[in-house]
Amino acid sequence: MSESLAVLYEDNHCLAVAKPAPLLTQGVPPGIPTLEAMAKAYLREKHDKPGNVYLGIPHRLDRPVSGVVLFARNTKAARRLAEQFAQRTVRKLYWALVEGEVAEVEGRWEDWMVKSPEEARSMIVAADTPGAQLATLSYRRLRMDRARTLLEVNLETGRMHQIRVQAASRGHPVLGDVFYGGSLPFGPPAELPRDRIIALHALQLTFLHPILYEPITVTAPVPTYWPR
Repeated sequence: MSESLAVLYEDNHCLAVAKPAPLLTQGVPPGIPTLEAMAKAYLREKHDKPGNVYLGIPHRLDRPVSGVVLFARNTKAARRLAEQFAQRTVRKLYWALVEGEVAEVEGRWEDWMVKSPEEARSMIVAADTPGAQLATLSYRRLRMDRARTLLEVNLETGRMHQIRVQAASRGHPVLGDVFYGGSLPFGPPAELPRDRIIALHALQLTFLHPILYEPITVTAPVPTYWPR
């Protein structure tokens, strides 16, 4: 299982890898492939550890999304990295290929979002809606062609499906994201809905090393099926 793991950064405290879509990050019954299981298998094999391998998971990516995922290799690192994500000091840079032509070369989106109580979905609501949370991001337009726009997104908050929801609400759903109204296909064809992928890639993470307190930037290559 670990043979296909793309390791982007590794030391005794952190492990950053490239998650392929539509692999789950974690959180399913044993036997279902996950990035967490692949990373643990990699560490078990590399360091010849016969027992359980600890991995802290300070953040996650949605199943249809590819890109950088950062794990912690010990509890101290896990605690400190979790604090950075909670305090929004981690810089999260994404590429998003969206439908339509985004007119502004750069901009900022600010909305209030809430999770749906009935399903794994988020929506934009009024600021005074119970449970609403502020969702902010900034973007710059990298390319625009054939009624598609490539955006580089600096995700300032980390609400569930935030980029997908904010883009779709402005008439620019992410390619392949039928869950939020996308109409254009993206990526390799999938037999099952759960295996569909979308044009959203977590390109880069910049964080403070949890022990050395030095800034670390990790970049995940854009998958080959993205248009060049």
